[in-house]
Amino acid sequence: MRRWQSATVTGSRAETATAHTLSLRVDEWNGHLPGQHVDVRLTAPDGYQAVRSYSLAAPADDGVIEITVQRLPGGEVSEFLTDIAMIGDELEVRGPLGNWFVWDQEDPSPVLLVAGGSGVVPLMSMIRARHQADIQTPFHLIHSVRTPQDRIYGDELTRLAAQAGGPSVTWLYTRTAPPSETRPPGRLRQNDLDDGSSWTSGATPTCFICGPTGFVEDAANHLLAAGHHADRIRTERFGGR
Repeated sequence: MRRWQSATVTGSRAETATAHTLSLRVDEWNGHLPGQHVDVRLTAPDGYQAVRSYSLAAPADDGVIEITVQRLPGGEVSEFLTDIAMIGDELEVRGPLGNWFVWDQEDPSPVLLVAGGSGVVPLMSMIRARHQADIQTPFHLIHSVRTPQDRIYGDELTRLAAQAGGPSVTWLYTRTAPPSETRPPGRLRQNDLDDGSSWTSGATPTCFICGPTGFVEDAANHLLAAGHHADRIRTERFGGR
């Protein structure tokens, strides 16, 4: 079992109106794999403790890790981390955790990333690790969001996608789409996932899906119906406040 360690908030930035990225310095951090997560523990003055799990958003940088937190109404942990936590505050983390939902940088197979909302966080860790290591493995991200304003990491993803050898990125909108969007707003459909041949050159991709339970189940079923092998589909669901 991983032990709890003290973590100091060294930075905070808004990704959207409701999502913030926190930078945390952990003195004894030995690195992590793209897709892993940490447990975060808050302790109140009266001793009450609350624990939530958050995906790591990027490779570690000299002992500094990043998590991106989506604020949930009434969320005792998410509201503290997004609205109250300040630089210099201390909390506790345990990790890295999870060895299944990780991208193996030695695997040359194309990678299909499917995210619902803040489920993009561990997938962004994979994209950033790929960019940092200058790996040319084909990556395609499909990110389902409510509106254009809900695109976490939107500017960075647009910039990376425009670079030679960068990942291809597709945004899907469930409520409001920009005027230039030809797909009408709506939930994820099977044909949203059927464009793999244009970027995989016929190779079988490894698929990573992350988001709310219903979204993950729908996406996995769509991929299976499209002929993807079950052993090439990895899923992670999130919840909790």
